[in-house]
Amino acid sequence: MTLDVAVNIRSRGLNYEENLLWDKARSDEPGVDLPVPEGLRLRTGADARGEIGLPQVSEPQVLRHFVRLSTMNYSIDSGFFPLGSCTMKHNPRLNEKLARLPGFANLHPMQPESTVQGALEVMYTLQQYLGELTGLPGVCLAPAAGAHGELAGMMTIRRAHEARGEVQRDTVLIPDSAHGTNPATAAICGYKVKTIVTKETGRLTLEAFREALGDGVNVAGMMVTNPNTCGLFEGRIVEIAGLLHAAGGYFYCDGANFNALVGKIRPADFGVDVMHINLHKTFSTPHGGGGPGSGPICVTEALAPFMPVPVVEKTGERYRLQTEDDRPETLGRLKGFHGQFGMHVRALAYIMSHGNDGLLQVAEDAVLNANYIMSQLKEDFHVPFEGPCMHECLLTDKAQKEAGVTTLDIAKTLVEYSFHPMTVYFPLVVQGAMLIEPTETESQDSLDRFIVAMKSIAEDVRAGDSGRFHDFPVSTPRRRLDEVRAAKEPKLRWKR
Repeated sequence: MTLDVAVNIRSRGLNYEENLLWDKARSDEPGVDLPVPEGLRLRTGADARGEIGLPQVSEPQVLRHFVRLSTMNYSIDSGFFPLGSCTMKHNPRLNEKLARLPGFANLHPMQPESTVQGALEVMYTLQQYLGELTGLPGVCLAPAAGAHGELAGMMTIRRAHEARGEVQRDTVLIPDSAHGTNPATAAICGYKVKTIVTKETGRLTLEAFREALGDGVNVAGMMVTNPNTCGLFEGRIVEIAGLLHAAGGYFYCDGANFNALVGKIRPADFGVDVMHINLHKTFSTPHGGGGPGSGPICVTEALAPFMPVPVVEKTGERYRLQTEDDRPETLGRLKGFHGQFGMHVRALAYIMSHGNDGLLQVAEDAVLNANYIMSQLKEDFHVPFEGPCMHECLLTDKAQKEAGVTTLDIAKTLVEYSFHPMTVYFPLVVQGAMLIEPTETESQDSLDRFIVAMKSIAEDVRAGDSGRFHDFPVSTPRRRLDEVRAAKEPKLRWKR
């Protein structure tokens, strides 16, 4: 497969520029600033409003403007999205259809429980499935995103320690490869953060953990992602969890990478006490973007009394929401209502569509695809850690940097070749990192196209043709930004 065939680089006929609406405005065009009728009194009692200052354009101009802008959005529906640790995968349309059923889409959070029994049953069933898949029976669907779930999980741990009178536990252990939200969440909950260095292995070692744990008297717990942010499974995690539990601490697992394990292993079996699940990552609900996120938490039976409310419970054939009155030791409410219900419908549809064998294949295919990419690119790019990866593979620019081509150059070249770049410069423990997650929903054909583009970049660098990489992309409406200047001199307001 040649590069041109792989990326169809010459298909740029509709790659157009789109000006601001102000540039289209004409004084003789009808717009939104209409003449005020004479002698009309405002029934609101407010003062008459002056011109609101929108451009004077026609309805077709407005419509075409925003439709053109929408076509510039790159999404999983338009192409391969290899972001590592983000799991940008296909969202089955069946999920969307079910979430739009009138009985679900038209609910109001203040409706009486007797009128929303079906919705409560959906939430209860999802709680049961998430508890079964993780081995953690206490499930709360309230958190509105992954980071919100982190907060809920760590607040649950703090509440449990307080209930036991162990207020001296003020420290949380976190590897240096953790997501940035982990130390931030611990700090927000009032904890000190002690970093565990992973060094050359990209994994936790017993020696490093013992050193960080010390006597454990002040340790509230640890926050570990498994598989971790280097795309590696923490092989000593059972022993590490045992040491932590013996010292009286709790194991919080960042569930961002649960799609590599779902149906294959239950996190509770390697010692997890609390974890959050990003429904968009493992169970295919639309990926955040400041919108409909969902980050349920799953906890052990011992920690369940302390987790947030509400939680759906079943009594006989009726469903109801637990409140603070039902669980006096709870940390309370995290938000006004009950979670992102539309995401719960979508996640349950995904789980029930796949079944046990299908969810197992989700994990196996995600890991297979990542290792396929690594096997094809390991001779062209530096692989910093030994052994097979899990659901994402980690490469670096070490070989290309010697020729003056950096990770950023490679990412911008992929844009020129019509691919969205992978995650770059993360995790921070690896210089020039390129983290690639193909997910289980990509075909071999789409992976091969990406591999051909990456191999072409490596070959051009080896051939000494490295100068042009600093200019890419050149075929897009916008060129490469001066990112340093943009960070130092941000322009936050547009002026006419």
